[in-house]
Amino acid sequence: MTLHICAPVAGTTVPMTEVPDPVFAQEIVGPGVAIDPLATAGWASVDVLAPLEGRVLKLHPHAFVVVSGSGQGVLVHLGIDTVQLAGAGYTLHVAEGEQVEVGQRMVTFSPQVIADGGRSPVCPVVALDARSGQVRVVASGTVAAGDPLLEWKP
Repeated sequence: MTLHICAPVAGTTVPMTEVPDPVFAQEIVGPGVAIDPLATAGWASVDVLAPLEGRVLKLHPHAFVVVSGSGQGVLVHLGIDTVQLAGAGYTLHVAEGEQVEVGQRMVTFSPQVIADGGRSPVCPVVALDARSGQVRVVASGTVAAGDPLLEWKP
């Protein structure tokens, strides 16, 4: 069974190797792709959508993990080094343990505020505990929130 993972934000896709954080760039937590929302968002607040149907396993203002019914976890990280912001500039719309649908609003944030603070607004989308050959990036260039992004064949 293939798990289809959608883009949680609109923007431009960025290969994981180009993410300015070695943990993501070296795929230590898993393979995937990142999205740079700044080009499409500017100053606007951005709604971050659930990339798949499942349960919210972990929820922080700057990152969340949704686990599918078959047990596959997807991490969405909103910006790089944004844990240092201690939640400032993020609004949560779901709770840990909640069941979510694809496209459901999870978090709202401003990529411009992150960039203005000297951090990268790039948002890695990671297939946790997957091997590189199991995950295929199906989008390139500009994506809209909700567009197909990754396919994961466990």
